[in-house]
Amino acid sequence: MAAPRAVLRLVPPKWNVGRRGFRDLSGVVTPERNLRKKRTLLQFLSDHFYEVEFLREYLLQRQIQKVHLDNSRAYSHIESTYGPDIAGAYFVLKHGGAVKYDSRGFLFRDMEWIRSEEWRRFIAEVSRFQAVPVEAVDASGSAINYHGLDSLLSLKELQSLSLQRCPHLDDWCLSRLYPLAGSLQELLLAGCPRISERGLACLHHLPNLRKLDISDLPAVEFPSLTQILVEEMLPNCEVIGTDWAQGLRQGPEEQPQDTAGPIPAEPLAQGPRRSLWSI
Repeated sequence: MAAPRAVLRLVPPKWNVGRRGFRDLSGVVTPERNLRKKRTLLQFLSDHFYEVEFLREYLLQRQIQKVHLDNSRAYSHIESTYGPDIAGAYFVLKHGGAVKYDSRGFLFRDMEWIRSEEWRRFIAEVSRFQAVPVEAVDASGSAINYHGLDSLLSLKELQSLSLQRCPHLDDWCLSRLYPLAGSLQELLLAGCPRISERGLACLHHLPNLRKLDISDLPAVEFPSLTQILVEEMLPNCEVIGTDWAQGLRQGPEEQPQDTAGPIPAEPLAQGPRRSLWSI
């Protein structure tokens, strides 16, 4: 019988044994090896950050899709059974808001406002609210968007609507509020990051507004000028905006004086007074 074949083992030679230096070929550091290490690190970082960016984009798309589905969900079966006020109130409560009913329809004052944590109680006593119209809606900080407004536009006796700090509310949403023109008297839009001057211009469809809050709107480039124009557009409405817009309406005698003393000026020729808008 033939002898077993010996296994060939390649062992790198050891040089300078016992001395400080290179011990074998595997420990030799060459420029090519350094370059290979750099490429491996860069490839790892590139793949890692690409995956993080992809994950971030994926989660963002999922969040947008969830908001769209939540706002597009129809409550037609509730509306057909209990009416539009019940369907609108149910939508607001499910999105973390609150609704206020007309106090004249209740025997107890503590039932005026219904909060989001009381939506189960609201469903249990829905027959009690069926004949009472919704007077006010507080949807501040909710994820309501363009499609979600469908549930609010059917509230024909709605007088107050708070949409403060709603991240998905934009100019297109304000253009849809005209069905509430007959009843809406108070509209709060403070802190909405996507509302600009274009959306505020659509509010001329709401002539019955008595109070409008447009403070802290980052997308509005000139807040003071926008507030003045909105006041001109809605003369019967109290517009709450920037604090320093009041300085533009002050006369010369109300402006702060310089402590260094007045600067003498030549007398001006007398003539007809001109308003700010005639300049």
